[in-house]
Amino acid sequence: MVQVLHKNEYFDDFPIVVAKREPQPPFPCHRHQFSELVIVTGGSGLHIIRGNPFPISAGDVFVISDNAPHEYSEMNGLALVNILYDPKELGIINWDLRDLPGYHALFNLEPRYRKQHNFESRLRLNRNDLAVLQRLLDRLDVELNRRKPGFRLLATARFMEMITFLSRAYSTSQISESRELLLIGKAIAYIEEHYDQDIDLDSLANIAHMSRRSFSRAFRKAMNMSAMEHLIRLRIAKAGNLLRRTDISVTEVAFAVGFGDSNYFTRQFRNITGQSPREYRKKAL
Repeated sequence: MVQVLHKNEYFDDFPIVVAKREPQPPFPCHRHQFSELVIVTGGSGLHIIRGNPFPISAGDVFVISDNAPHEYSEMNGLALVNILYDPKELGIINWDLRDLPGYHALFNLEPRYRKQHNFESRLRLNRNDLAVLQRLLDRLDVELNRRKPGFRLLATARFMEMITFLSRAYSTSQISESRELLLIGKAIAYIEEHYDQDIDLDSLANIAHMSRRSFSRAFRKAMNMSAMEHLIRLRIAKAGNLLRRTDISVTEVAFAVGFGDSNYFTRQFRNITGQSPREYRKKAL
């Protein structure tokens, strides 16, 4: 039976935890209700995820974010630092790093392509970059341990700095599997940055250097929805922010997030949220 690690067992009043396992002790197959950023700081071993074994060694960085059962085996001095975090509570969806192709590739796409790519698209840091990352980790760990006034703000900033560093590092990868994910990530980042403009499937496919059909298939596999569905959902999320935080009209909100027809916007808003924009705004007040 696969052990389930629950959020309330690890998080108290803040959704980031640094767990240093140097060396990594034996641990049964498990899954968790939160995301986990794994940094291999030394040694080697096998990471078995969904029953598929992948060799890992110092400098490897990967994300466990889909509640997948996993464990470690054949450990030879294996040393890990695990960053446990809850992306929803942290509000990662609203962070500017979502404009980075490397963020989408490392945190969203690589876990979905792990088996297909035989784990070749993981991030592999060189010795210098690993040393930089360890310094960032130490700064985050200090804030979490000391818990001085304002630690939540500063710990979040430290975590953001670390994720940005890793996203940029992934963007420099020359491995063919990683480059493939970066091209899809580039298209996703374009949507994130230009959601309020006219965007069509052909332009996104061109950004990813793929045919329209290949891009559509790759995007759906990566995001579990079509590119246009993702665009609409992003626009609705941005519209929700405007409805909560401003008093501009529903029509103005629709135009501000990229809809050219306020009636179509209202239909899509109701389909996704279960209520009209006016009902949504009224409940948010």
